[in-house]
Amino acid sequence: MQQSASFYFYGSLNDFLPPEKRNRQLHYSFQDKPALKDAMEALGVPHPEVAAILLNGQPAQLMDPLNTGDQLKVYPPGHHLQLTKEYRLRPEYVGPAKFIADVHLGKLVRSMRMLGFNCCYENNYSDPEIAAIAEKEARIVLTRDRGLLKHKSIVWGYWLRSQQPEEQLLEVVRHFTLEQELNPLSRCIACNGRIEPVPKAAVIDQLPPKTRQFFEEFFQCQSCRRVYWKGSHYERMQEFIRRVEGEFLQARKY
Repeated sequence: MQQSASFYFYGSLNDFLPPEKRNRQLHYSFQDKPALKDAMEALGVPHPEVAAILLNGQPAQLMDPLNTGDQLKVYPPGHHLQLTKEYRLRPEYVGPAKFIADVHLGKLVRSMRMLGFNCCYENNYSDPEIAAIAEKEARIVLTRDRGLLKHKSIVWGYWLRSQQPEEQLLEVVRHFTLEQELNPLSRCIACNGRIEPVPKAAVIDQLPPKTRQFFEEFFQCQSCRRVYWKGSHYERMQEFIRRVEGEFLQARKY
């Protein structure tokens, strides 16, 4: 028997809807009793982007059943709705943020690691592998693939609106309020390992001849053993970091 319920999506959740369906009540037809999660995702909104659901005016959870005639209001993070404990759909994220990015976000990952953010990435991960790692290591999934965020096991995730790596970086920092976690040049951009100072004598066999001659200060990744020094690449990285930090300061004025 065909049944119907209505949904209203607030704020940034409208990014997932066609223009003609944004900021308006949507009627959803269904059979049986699907979970609220499945109904929302059938309309295009992945569950990690949802902070709270009101079902007929009362707090609801993702796996609650949908019944005919139900009226739902669905809210993104940061909405004016006060999210007391009974409204929350997932545990509050605790500790420094840890991310995992999909295979299309290699440039974003390098930038995030340059700023010191813990970001797991391989260019051959499958969607199920990303979901499994995110669940096992309590990582936030970053993706441009809405379908990936619909995996039931993913607790925290974000769909990047921009396709430009630097804009994506600013999106992530602002969305997760990471300004206080910036720790530039503390992670290896190649493997995500921690970078520590190292004596020149310990890495001299890995250095090009001119680097041995003109540089004395070195740093090494504790995981992949890659060696870094303050050459021309360092100046370019510093310029990028200053530009990004300037964007954060500018945003705080508004």
